[in-house]
Amino acid sequence: MTPEPAAPRGSDYAALTRQVRQSGLLDRRPGYYAWKITLTAAALALGWAAFAAIGNSWWQLGDAVFLAMVFAQIGFLGHDAGHRQVFRTRLPNTVLGLACGNLATGISYDWWAGKHRRHHAHPNTEGADPDIMISVLAFSGARARAGRGAQRLIFRYQAYLLVPMLFLEAVSLHASSIRTVTGPHCRHRAWEATLLGAHFAAYLGVVFLVLSPVKAVTFILVQQGLLGFYLGCSFAPNHKGMPVLTASDKTDFLRRQVLTARNVRGDWLTDFALGGLNYQIEHHLFPSMPRPNLRRAQPLVAAFCAARDVSYTETSLLASYAQALGHLAAVGSELAKPVAASNAGPVPARR
Repeated sequence: MTPEPAAPRGSDYAALTRQVRQSGLLDRRPGYYAWKITLTAAALALGWAAFAAIGNSWWQLGDAVFLAMVFAQIGFLGHDAGHRQVFRTRLPNTVLGLACGNLATGISYDWWAGKHRRHHAHPNTEGADPDIMISVLAFSGARARAGRGAQRLIFRYQAYLLVPMLFLEAVSLHASSIRTVTGPHCRHRAWEATLLGAHFAAYLGVVFLVLSPVKAVTFILVQQGLLGFYLGCSFAPNHKGMPVLTASDKTDFLRRQVLTARNVRGDWLTDFALGGLNYQIEHHLFPSMPRPNLRRAQPLVAAFCAARDVSYTETSLLASYAQALGHLAAVGSELAKPVAASNAGPVPARR
């Protein structure tokens, strides 16, 4: 991932960047990440130690829930590494990203970094943001009407299908990772393939060695299903239901990042559960800002936006889900309208 973009001299973003930098909010936080990595690694070790101790028992489903949460927390650490929040230089961040992604969770770091880089450059932009170019979801009326056959039917009822589909998110992440590692454009192919293969060999080997086939399959379905659900619930509040931009949109960098993102209010537990992604506006403006500094930056950024009449969206977690589902329902309902009366542009976000 790349650090913050160069701010044009005299721009609003340049002025905000000066304030943030002078406040020390872009400084690394080695102490925080030292204990964060240590505790997360300890939780992973504890989860697998409990797995070995419990043995061939249905009580393993409790451990499956625990390991789903631990895998998600590891994913958040990989995200921070991808944005160079943890270390100053690229190499150690890449090593941490490969360890968290390929080795620990079975998700290709190279695939995720490339996809995420495009998302940050063009958030909620049709034809450019991979996070809204999803085959089973439509975020604008034009996208919904372009669907055909079963896809169109899914678009029509996507607000109701979203939650069930989230349980398949981990499977989708693994499939995309495997396609990337076996494809022609993978960087660091040797490391990516070796670590990804080691993860699947160890994960499947241990599960099927300790558990009977039926229990093993059930454990995997629960652990991977809840992992996908957790990650999906962490990502959904960030941009879903916010304005969708056209490819020709010329909005400046600061407004593009602020207007297409949503923050989620909460305390330290919200910060922990969502991996700091609840400060989505600050994160998009300053991707390399260490996670613990996002909470400190939030009032500064909010005040800056208010002074310049830039709409800054912050809501509760439940309200964010309601807005996201409401937007998907509104887009899906476009398919029930007569073609001549439907609006070809993006459906406005619900606030």
